[in-house]
Amino acid sequence: METWDHVSEKQPVASRILMNSLQKNRISHAYLLTGGRGTGKKSLATLFAKTLFCPNKTGIDPCEVCNVCKRITSHNHPDVHWIEPEGQSIKIEQIRQLQSEFTYSGLESEQKVYILTGAHTLTVNAANRLLKFLEEPNQQTTAILLTENIGQIIPTIQSRCQLIDLQPLNESAFRKKLATIGIDPSETALLSALTSDIEEAKEYSQDEWFAQARTIVLQLINMYTTTPADVFVYIHQEWLPHFKEREQQELGYELLMIAFKDILYAHMHMDDHLVIYQPKSENLTRALHRFTAGEVSSVLRKILDAKRKLQQNVHPTLVLEQLALHI
Repeated sequence: METWDHVSEKQPVASRILMNSLQKNRISHAYLLTGGRGTGKKSLATLFAKTLFCPNKTGIDPCEVCNVCKRITSHNHPDVHWIEPEGQSIKIEQIRQLQSEFTYSGLESEQKVYILTGAHTLTVNAANRLLKFLEEPNQQTTAILLTENIGQIIPTIQSRCQLIDLQPLNESAFRKKLATIGIDPSETALLSALTSDIEEAKEYSQDEWFAQARTIVLQLINMYTTTPADVFVYIHQEWLPHFKEREQQELGYELLMIAFKDILYAHMHMDDHLVIYQPKSENLTRALHRFTAGEVSSVLRKILDAKRKLQQNVHPTLVLEQLALHI
């Protein structure tokens, strides 16, 4: 059962800000939670909503067992609205529908909450529509915006929210925790590089799709060292059919970045930092001969650029082809 004490251990500063709001009954009309994957944004937002609605709280801790808490957990509470990207973005129609819902009183109380995940994917029109909504807040309405990329959220929206920055979790402690739940120690380095969420890491470790994704990424790099003329055929026959959805595409670039960071670490003789490659392995040795340290640094910058383009809704195939050409 998640409590505020548990959350405080992971995110002491962020949780203290939200706990003070609840304890002093000074709820902001809008919060903007920013942080990387697995830093607990959704968990914090969900716990905050439960505290607002739970009728059986102990202090500010929701009971977690009542019908209200269970419905908020399952995203089925009529006064807690979740807005998530449709495809690759949050569209103006979704914000219009949200505004329409909020013209009515709460079904079970006067309080209403909406939680916007992936707030950085708002289209320009959706962002402007949301801004008007934030500028005229209802006293009983609380907005919680979640993002991994605050730089893509327009300043006027940022200025109307209370900003809460979630920090990366302690990687060493996280790896130990993964090992205690039965995850192979050989996998913990990669999983902790991708997420700070235990459940997400566990899902990755048991997911055949993820295992194949890792293989595809490494094989792509191998092709640059053995048969570079076949790279474009490979990305169309293997990469694109596998990484179909937006989250999958982003994960593919994360894995690619981790692999090239390994090559850079190997150039710097920092084998203890390797995550995805085995030290002195044949594939890594070939990659070291193929890519200089300077070239790897350039590739890493291009991967970051590709991720930004993907978030800006540039066509995924075009983004990948441009990256492949640069590599």
